[in-house]
Amino acid sequence: MGSVTPLVVVTVIVALAFDVINGFHDAANSIATVVSTRVLRPGQAVLWAAFFNFVAMFVFEPKVADTVSKIVKITANDPVYVDVVLTGLLGAIVWDLLTWWWGLPTSSSHALIGGFGGAGLAHAGMDALRWDKIWSTVKFIPLAPLIGFGLGYVLMLTLFWILRKARPATVDRGFRRGQLLSAALYSLGHGGNDAQKTMGLIVALLVAAGAVDPNIQLSMTNPKTLWIIVACQAAMGLGTAFGGWRIVKTMGMKITKLKPVGGFCAETAGAFTLFLATRSGIPVSTTHTITGSIIGVGATTNLSGIKWGVAARIVWAWLLTIPFSGIVAALCFWGVRLLRTHS
Repeated sequence: MGSVTPLVVVTVIVALAFDVINGFHDAANSIATVVSTRVLRPGQAVLWAAFFNFVAMFVFEPKVADTVSKIVKITANDPVYVDVVLTGLLGAIVWDLLTWWWGLPTSSSHALIGGFGGAGLAHAGMDALRWDKIWSTVKFIPLAPLIGFGLGYVLMLTLFWILRKARPATVDRGFRRGQLLSAALYSLGHGGNDAQKTMGLIVALLVAAGAVDPNIQLSMTNPKTLWIIVACQAAMGLGTAFGGWRIVKTMGMKITKLKPVGGFCAETAGAFTLFLATRSGIPVSTTHTITGSIIGVGATTNLSGIKWGVAARIVWAWLLTIPFSGIVAALCFWGVRLLRTHS
């Protein structure tokens, strides 16, 4: 087995920093609706979401991590692949920070996959990628928001019919409590799917460094992998606790106006979609999912009430995420290799 070099340690730290940024960037996905409906104050909401982000490790098997770790074909004991993982992370981090600053709820998941894949392509060309793993992710770019849209739309219509004779004040009061549950479920799904992506990247890194066997499986009962799971879930929860208020404003207030019943339906639809994907080992975008769910709920009452201009900006950001983060990662990889050549 190889040794853990300082570069490997630094790359693990960068990976955990990405997890913090991921939680920070995607906090809006978990709490936008519960904040916009004024069920919880922002400070309360982020702590609620952070807790359920963390405990997701007790609910979901690390199937998503296994998918991510195999996106790039890693050669064990090849130090160049350590650079692939590091520069892939850098590409994802740059894109996440840019879109956070612009207030765009893009996908940290696709930024990570684009960055990792772009660095792999820069190193070894098309043969470096496992296209079946990439396809399982890419096909959910349109599917996740569509599933969220459909579930949000149907659930909202169903509740409209069931509660058609109820007093609005009673419905509002009941679903204010209900949103605590739906927000918790969505945060659980967010933590389960997103934290595992960084776990997969760390596994790929350790395989490249020769520090673990290529066939190792993440498990909370294995001391060699327990620290990876706990560290990634804790980093995700920490990032969520800091929050991302620019994106909260876009997600919860600019797309469509929500009442507590709408927030409940959007979060529940999003949570169901994330649970389904995580159980299937598919790394999906929590951002795509909740955006589709919010639009689905808004479409039940008034299509003109949806800010389609904001939605269009979000879609463009989705389309650009994988190629842009991949290009940044490739440039970083070539830069690192050039520095090594001249050092």
